[in-house]
Amino acid sequence: MAKYDRARPLKRKRNLLRAERVERVDWKDVDLLRKFISDRGKIRARRVTGLTPQEQNEVATAIKNAREMALLPYPSSRRG
Repeated sequence: MAKYDRARPLKRKRNLLRAERVERVDWKDVDLLRKFISDRGKIRARRVTGLTPQEQNEVATAIKNAREMALLPYPSSRRG
């Protein structure tokens, strides 16, 4: 068995936007955007969310706009 063989097959990430039939990401849809933010307030990576690059860009822009409007928190900068 090679060093880099995987013990189990890779599982495709579920695309939340397609699952909820979202055609356009809106910065006012806070419930949807919270699913793409970690508990520390960081935007989750594309490899975690399973989005396409265009969808990830839309989500990131919507999250940034929602933060500007004080609907979502900025990432916590606490180190500890």
